[in-house]
Amino acid sequence: MTDRKKQILASSQCVFKEKGYAATSVRDIAKALKMEPASLYSHFSSKEDILKITCFEMAEKFELAVKEVNDIYFNAEEKLRMAIQLHVAILTENLNSAIIFIRDWRNLTGQSLDEFISKRNAYEMGIREIVQTGIREGVFNETDKKFASLTILSSVNWIVEWYKEDGNLDAQEIATKLSDFILSGLKKAA
Repeated sequence: MTDRKKQILASSQCVFKEKGYAATSVRDIAKALKMEPASLYSHFSSKEDILKITCFEMAEKFELAVKEVNDIYFNAEEKLRMAIQLHVAILTENLNSAIIFIRDWRNLTGQSLDEFISKRNAYEMGIREIVQTGIREGVFNETDKKFASLTILSSVNWIVEWYKEDGNLDAQEIATKLSDFILSGLKKAA
């Protein structure tokens, strides 16, 4: 991707973040870039093309992270802590993209939507695998693995609504606090 295309993508993501994908027009993006709307089409085929690139780049980062965690042998608690740490890092290092990824993916259409849902499901299965490992190891309570994984992901994804780069907690502190809190509900009493 050229530097100009990256710049246009980043500016588009800022506009999507502020206005939401559905409320953003190509004209809004072009205005933010101080360019003609027709010029935007020489870089991206459509507004959805920008959404698709954003969502799939984020999905790929999450997929690689959970695969890395599950490929390296740790006990379930360490795996979950690492998965949460990586998830928080991906969200906070790519905040505009993360907000779009979480809020606007439903605006994808056709095959793009189907592929994206497949990637989301694969990531959820990676988290579910960690929960299953903890149950098998006797470290986590017997629980509904799907419910547990969705609860974990909901808790972690919610940070895009309140995280501030200059806030009281940095990404590592947030990941630690979330891990401690989530694990307090999963772990068997000692």
